[in-house]
Amino acid sequence: MHVLEPDARTLHGYFSPDYPPVLTVEPGDTVRFSTLDCWWSAGPYTGGGIQNRPRAEHYRAGYGHALVGPIAVRGARPGMVLEVRVDAVVPATWGTCVAGGWPSAFNERYGELGETAVHTWELDPEAMTGRNQHGHGVTLRPFLGVMGMPPAEPGEHSTIPPRRHGGNLDCRDLVAGSTLYLPVPVEGALFSAGDGHAKQGDGEVSGTAIECPMDRVELTFGLRDDWALTGPVARTAAGWLTMGLGPTLDDATYEALEAMFALLGRLHGVSRRDAIALASVAVDVRVTQIVNQTVGVHAVLPHDALHTA
Repeated sequence: MHVLEPDARTLHGYFSPDYPPVLTVEPGDTVRFSTLDCWWSAGPYTGGGIQNRPRAEHYRAGYGHALVGPIAVRGARPGMVLEVRVDAVVPATWGTCVAGGWPSAFNERYGELGETAVHTWELDPEAMTGRNQHGHGVTLRPFLGVMGMPPAEPGEHSTIPPRRHGGNLDCRDLVAGSTLYLPVPVEGALFSAGDGHAKQGDGEVSGTAIECPMDRVELTFGLRDDWALTGPVARTAAGWLTMGLGPTLDDATYEALEAMFALLGRLHGVSRRDAIALASVAVDVRVTQIVNQTVGVHAVLPHDALHTA
């Protein structure tokens, strides 16, 4: 097993095909690492404004999420599929969720451009529970909000919008035990990850989940050359997920459904027209997130939804 630490060598706040890999692995290898929270926080929030919180020394102005990587997978090339099996996601003992107070399309709709509500959370990674300062408790379901690869275009690219090759997907179903499949955009894949979430609802409606460091993440990488993917797909305990991204929820929904029609054809050998009919009976459509400039929708095919004689 390979081990990476979040330090000056591995931390970065953009995606870029120009960044050299900090680690090269073989297909089938597992990487263990830990992460900072999305804000590069130096520790738990103690007041003074969320934007003014002390940050880790490796932060620089302009950075997005605190990502660890890039990890190169030997043999990966454009046109292939990167398989990322999530083996473990263990949160730290603290996290933060905020609402309102910064300019965004969703805060403008909410009418919440003034004060910021900050919820500080104490997390118990053994009991998998969390409690905020107001006494509200939740059962944790930790996952990484960002898992992905850079666009092929040179330069540094924001970590905020999700893309067809992953990134800030914020899909709450990508917990331990799930596998994410992504189309490879660049030689070697150059995979990075971060943005730990201890708990999030579909939609991530405030723009943040319980944002937290992760004490331990374990991912196992694989490659496939038998699958022409156009966007993210995942296999979870609940079923198969196809993810759509776009400027509107309509655009994201139809993209997710087109991917699901193709997946139904692959899994069950049906035509696109029959896949549409089956999806209307067996597939659920859910809002992944509405807050990352590019919105996300995922279509879900439960494992027990279709039976064959």
